[in-house]
Amino acid sequence: MKILLLFPTLLLAAAALAQAPADLAHDRARTAGGALQGTTLPSGIHAFKGVPYAAPPVGPRRWQAPQPAQPWTNVRPATQFGPRAMQLPLFGDMNFRSDGVSEDCLYLNVWTGAKASQERRPVLVYFYGGGFVAGDGSEPRYDGEALAKEGIVTVTVNYRLGVFGFMAHPELTKESPNHASGNYGLLDQQAAIQWVKKNIAAFGGDPAHITIAGESAGSWSVSAQMAAPASKDLLKGAIAESGSLLGLQPLPTLAQGEQTGVAFGTAVGASSLAALRALPAQQVLEASGKQGAPRFSPIVDGYFLPRSPAEIFAAGQQAHVPLLVGWNSQEMAYQMVLGPNPPTVANYTAAVQKLYGEQAADIQRLYPATTDAQAEQAATDLAGDRFIAYSTWKLADAQLQTGGQPVYRYLYARPRPAMTPEMGNATANLAGGVTKGTGAATPAPPAKGAVHSAEIEYALGNLPTNKVFAWTPDDYQVSKTMQGYFANFIKTGNPNGPGLPAWPKASQQNGQYLRLDVTTKAEADQTRARYQYLEQHAGK
Repeated sequence: MKILLLFPTLLLAAAALAQAPADLAHDRARTAGGALQGTTLPSGIHAFKGVPYAAPPVGPRRWQAPQPAQPWTNVRPATQFGPRAMQLPLFGDMNFRSDGVSEDCLYLNVWTGAKASQERRPVLVYFYGGGFVAGDGSEPRYDGEALAKEGIVTVTVNYRLGVFGFMAHPELTKESPNHASGNYGLLDQQAAIQWVKKNIAAFGGDPAHITIAGESAGSWSVSAQMAAPASKDLLKGAIAESGSLLGLQPLPTLAQGEQTGVAFGTAVGASSLAALRALPAQQVLEASGKQGAPRFSPIVDGYFLPRSPAEIFAAGQQAHVPLLVGWNSQEMAYQMVLGPNPPTVANYTAAVQKLYGEQAADIQRLYPATTDAQAEQAATDLAGDRFIAYSTWKLADAQLQTGGQPVYRYLYARPRPAMTPEMGNATANLAGGVTKGTGAATPAPPAKGAVHSAEIEYALGNLPTNKVFAWTPDDYQVSKTMQGYFANFIKTGNPNGPGLPAWPKASQQNGQYLRLDVTTKAEADQTRARYQYLEQHAGK
């Protein structure tokens, strides 16, 4: 009897909850899809996790452009990160808080300090790195709480990866209303930006003030969204940390991407699209990770990217927004040029000769070395430029030439500190020395400069989330400086502000950039000639 009497009470309570005011003071936000119930962190920041921005890309939606998420009627809990995109465990520096791996992965997370939805705070949408084969919006280094405390509504986005995110195929192109295939991960990001535009006001964000940012593949994504016709007009600013799609090697064409997709289908015994879609996701994933399997990444598909990003930027058809852009002082280890040989002048000379042949003398002029110490630095610089620094420079230079808005360029040079004693050498080598974006977790030697991805925790104010390193007061000062620049840029399009060293706008012909380190200062750029040379001789 008591249970029967209690049942109507429970129904009334549930109804009352559903009708409770959609206000941030109660961790409630009402989006176009329905009401969300988030949480309040001890700092007072409201967090909404695992918010669906598109329908699950499963079954017949595998390898389709993202579709709108189904609306819901009850209040949806938004207290747990959604599953991460299908991926193999490739990189030892990745630490996930998400609940497993799934094709059903199109979720985003929002952190806001707004007290009411009527506020209009600037918005940051951050895309994770990981070579388009790994990564997740739940990684602690991307956590949005610190920037939310600076008055910014911060969003991290999950997007499809690898074969699920970038496989093109003739049958996919034929069934597509856009007559294109591939680039699904980039289309996911675009759908997330569009969702933010439509819904972020519910979290106190300004839909007219969206800055996108990312590191490595996330930075490549920023360049892609700046170039994409359906994304570029949604943006107020862009932050690109290490990488762009304006690289030394041209992106594959749709036809080339389709050939790769057909070859992959043949390799897994699936001669048709229907057969490929019928395969279990885990089987597709494992097949894509086998030695010799093709690499799936962005292509010029004729729709999302009607032309190559380099052509779009050259024509001035990209987003005309302020750009904060840069890379790190040791993006790649010298071993990528010298191999297992020690860094001596003789070994460096021989390696450059092998790589560049008749151009070797020019390379040695631009990357000079007369001592073994200089040989190590020259090989490090050349390796980093070939890997990712050139493409980042090209993005900055192209935006300077045709973007019509300020460009602020940095070189991040703070090496990570010593490891915490409890981590031990083996663990720390994996956590701190992995070269991300190369497709394998390979421990690297101790870094003398700032390695690839080292700046993320500093820029986003998340040093405490990384327990591998024994952060010092200097590290926290560098983080405060870098986070200050980022926050100012997201708010105003200009990183400068009180208490920060002056950061001049970049300019062509040996302009200035900001060197970020314990002592942060503007320096004259002496590197333009080497990037111009690499550009002139790309593919030769």
